[in-house]
Amino acid sequence: MSLTLDTYRLLGRSGLRVSPLALGAMTFGADWGWGADTDDARKLFDIYVERGGNFIDTASMYTDGSSEKLLGDFTRDNRESLVLATKYTSVRRPGDPNSGGNHRKSMMASVESSLRHLNTGYIDLLYLHVWDFLTPVEEILRGMDDLVRQGKVLYVGISDTPAWQVSRMQTIADLRGWSPLVALQIEYSLIQRTVERDLIPMAREMGLGVIPWSPLAGGVLTGKYSRADLTEQQAVVSRVGTRKSLALDSGTLSERGLAIADVVKQVAAELGRTPSQVALAWTLRNPGVTAPIVGARTPAQLEDNLAALDVEFDPAHLARLDEASAIDLGFPHEFLARNRIAHRAGMKVELRH
Repeated sequence: MSLTLDTYRLLGRSGLRVSPLALGAMTFGADWGWGADTDDARKLFDIYVERGGNFIDTASMYTDGSSEKLLGDFTRDNRESLVLATKYTSVRRPGDPNSGGNHRKSMMASVESSLRHLNTGYIDLLYLHVWDFLTPVEEILRGMDDLVRQGKVLYVGISDTPAWQVSRMQTIADLRGWSPLVALQIEYSLIQRTVERDLIPMAREMGLGVIPWSPLAGGVLTGKYSRADLTEQQAVVSRVGTRKSLALDSGTLSERGLAIADVVKQVAAELGRTPSQVALAWTLRNPGVTAPIVGARTPAQLEDNLAALDVEFDPAHLARLDEASAIDLGFPHEFLARNRIAHRAGMKVELRH
């Protein structure tokens, strides 16, 4: 069954309704050398919202703050109808150790900055952006809960954090009556499926909606790269590096990645679709996924990505995609799968789903 942007879904164990594709605003602003300028960013925003889209993703550090500032301008007339998500963690002032990190001082200052940039009185969804391995989880959770109680943040989520820490935090929040995590933002695509081992099952069990970033694997799954790109000297990657250098550095632009992209192109040709649409539609099939983030730089790219909502697969195509991108689940998952029948031997157990 095809979807539309106004076929809203609940975000995790909340009552918040969000579109099945989120608009990524990391491309809003040309500060890093490869984003959309103000006029093009406005076009992207308008196309998404006019189609019924309401879920927009940014972060305090995207394009050095330009992303949030542009969204603050674009949302002046329809702020209440949109779900704005931003993130905190990254250093905002080089040389100041407390201007970044997961701790309370960084959190509070980053939120105040985001509120000013977004020209709003509240943030719909605040993510911890990247786990820092330093801050006590109780400090993070209590800080988030304080922001919710103050009305500056409505919901909280987490991104790029080990599954065991997320589940630990959710349990503590439940036991102490603090605001629960409702969203988990992670990298997920046909090239990056290792999150199927623990992060996605954990999110489903603990009530977090999964929001995949880079569902097109840094552009590799669009089919725009070839094996010739692997022979080029890899550039030093920074946040202003080229898109190709970022894909090389992340490992998505590799022999394996290109082999998966070849299968995506074959399936797309047989379906009369583009590779981008096939790759995005595949992520939407996972029942743990709420809304992949699409990050276009041009209106044509965004239109192409939004058409993923119409893609329907047959079993043979899905089998080919799964086979090409399969990963080893590792221990204990494969051990338990092998021994499931043996452990049930002699027991009269009827399983109902």
